Amino acid sequence: MSATATGERPNALKSSFAQARPASNFDFGNIAGLAESLREKRTSPIDALTGCLERIERLQQQLNAFITITAESAVEGAKAAEHDIEQGRWKGFLQGIPIGVKDFFDTVGIPTTAAFEHFRHRIPATDAAPVTKLRDAGAVIIGKTNMHTLGMGTTGLESCFGPVKNPWNPDFIAGGSSSGSAAAVASGMCWATLDTDAIGSCRLPAACCGVVGFKGTYGLIDTTGILAGEQPPGEVILWLSHAGIATRGVEDAAVVLDALVDRRGDRDSGSFVDSLNQEADLRIGVANNAGADREVLEAFEQAVETIRSLGYTVRAAAAPLTDFSKGIADIEGDRRTVADRCFSDIDLLLLPTTPTVIPPVKEAMGNPLALSPENTMFANHYGLPAVSVPCGFDKRGLPLGLQIVGRPWDERSVLRPAYQYQMASGWNKRPPLA
Repeated sequence: MSATATGERPNALKSSFAQARPASNFDFGNIAGLAESLREKRTSPIDALTGCLERIERLQQQLNAFITITAESAVEGAKAAEHDIEQGRWKGFLQGIPIGVKDFFDTVGIPTTAAFEHFRHRIPATDAAPVTKLRDAGAVIIGKTNMHTLGMGTTGLESCFGPVKNPWNPDFIAGGSSSGSAAAVASGMCWATLDTDAIGSCRLPAACCGVVGFKGTYGLIDTTGILAGEQPPGEVILWLSHAGIATRGVEDAAVVLDALVDRRGDRDSGSFVDSLNQEADLRIGVANNAGADREVLEAFEQAVETIRSLGYTVRAAAAPLTDFSKGIADIEGDRRTVADRCFSDIDLLLLPTTPTVIPPVKEAMGNPLALSPENTMFANHYGLPAVSVPCGFDKRGLPLGLQIVGRPWDERSVLRPAYQYQMASGWNKRPPLA
């Protein structure tokens, strides 16, 4: 394991693939495209890893997106993936793909700290369940991403390893708590990240950094192994916390989701990736009770018109925004009845991911919830699948996010219009200046 990555390509990183393509050519492509190149040996896992390590070498000091960079073990993983591909052992789209893991999830032999000083030297003996899934799929774990300490904030400014910087403008917050993940994905340091989302902790930084942030229905992805053996968090966090995924595109999120989810009968049959292009007559509700400032609302209204132009039925609807001062005493009943109460005449809800534009660092300092989760937290309370996709930029050139929320266990209906909107709008094709 190494705490840094070398920008120069050492002999150990030379590929055995004769026609390997330079990694820089596909830094901002998609996972499926890279996977096809890997399988056909036009690109090697070594080249894919080298491209990410070179960007980490160039940008880590500026963005502080990673806590630990596992360069040495990642090289071994890339070599193993290359060998398996050479031998015809194809594991799927994630084989040889560099992926980051939020420093909440235990990783065997690699520090897992939650950006908390007390855990600075904590080294787990086993992997968290979803990390095992990623390894089984052939993913190359490139490092542990920085985060808001113990996941207890939405700014990413509080970490014993220092704050994460927004790759679009370091004077503004990156969001939280999965701040390092969103910054790393946006800037091409890795192709995807495994995250958590308890009040919007994956979707909020995704919106701030101009990437896709997804969480499934509560329980869809096994979260066993988050700081295993430590004092458990309060019951509220246990009920609200979901696994999350950050990627540059919706298709990439579906690829990672396919690797993380256990199939459970007919409801989970078929690939999430394959479902993206399937036709469906979805009724879409536009939240008429979600807070948003002028710039956010303007971008949101344009996004709604784009989705309307895709042929969907669109109407006004109320999002089940929850009064969280009442706690979670009725959360199990709320989850059982939310589909009947809120999705009887619609299939999906649209609303802005954030109610405001991104706060500057100088205004967010000292306030761990400076970026409000009021538009995201209800999906955690009700355990609903939700995704944030880029939907434009404010007048300062900073990203904005569109959120799509669905009924329980209907991830496919959430991802499908998100993918179609992304393809129609093209907002995710513009990388940050970093």
